[in-house]
Amino acid sequence: MQLKVTQVRSDIGGTKSQRSTLRGLGLKRIGDTVVKEDRPEIRGMIRAVTHLVTVEEVD
Repeated sequence: MQLKVTQVRSDIGGTKSQRSTLRGLGLKRIGDTVVKEDRPEIRGMIRAVTHLVTVEEVD
C-alpha cells in the first residue's frame, strides 16, 4: 500500500524540525503531493507534521 501526502498548510512559523520533515517527505510548498510507500518511518514523519498535511491511502 502507498500513501498520498499533500501539503495543505505553510511551514512558516513551524519549527526547524518540522520544515526539515516536510523536505524529507519531498514537500516544498502548499499543494505539493508525493506518493510514498507505507512504512513506519514515513508514518512517523507524517505524525510530526500532521497539522500541515493530508494523507490518503492509495492502492
